[in-house]
Amino acid sequence: MAMLEVKNLEVYYGVIKALKGISFEVSQGEVIALIGANGAGKTTTLHTLTGLLQAKAGSITFEGKDITKTPAHNIVKLGIAHVPEGRRVFSNLTVYQNLRMGAYTRQDKGEIEQSLQTVYQRFPRLEERKNQLAGTLSGGEQQMLAMGRALMSHPKLIVMDEPSMGLSPIFVNEIFDIIEKVSAGGTTVLLVEQNAKKALSIADRAYVLETGNIVLSGDAKKLLNDDSIKKAYLGE
Repeated sequence: MAMLEVKNLEVYYGVIKALKGISFEVSQGEVIALIGANGAGKTTTLHTLTGLLQAKAGSITFEGKDITKTPAHNIVKLGIAHVPEGRRVFSNLTVYQNLRMGAYTRQDKGEIEQSLQTVYQRFPRLEERKNQLAGTLSGGEQQMLAMGRALMSHPKLIVMDEPSMGLSPIFVNEIFDIIEKVSAGGTTVLLVEQNAKKALSIADRAYVLETGNIVLSGDAKKLLNDDSIKKAYLGE
């Protein structure tokens, strides 16, 4: 059984139909990429999964439980963490305070401390800057902080929206290395990414969205070599 199952999902912005009945699934341990042009519905999909938008029709099932109408704060408790587009760190709080915010659904102090140490191991730069205000970090460091904060909830599934956006090439490589390590550590990853080549190179499977429809899906490495994908998304 799939960990996450999306069936015939329809989402509207006012009268505009942003998602036109899409279906896809994510199995435990996979890295799944959602790729597509701007406005294809990628962010809308993630926002609906994490309870920030309401579906008009269709269903979302997580670990066998229907979460279609579950509020966002309860979705975090179920084990889905969201790294939003544009990072959205709390710029007036320190790095440490931002990370602690990520653990607000958890009670056990010992476990929270353990997660904090794990995040610091994965992102040594965050430990170096733990007392710095988040707003003073570089874009790449803020992206690391957003990912670290999401990991503090100890998620089963982490949903990332455009993690490489606006970053220098060196940071892009670093962020993708970290995504691979997060996956290797046992967390399932659903990735929305403008950089299709990078996304497909680390994903197991991928879905291609066009104007609210899934038009193609399959093994990520095969899609990487698909001529129509190369033309449309890889600039070849």
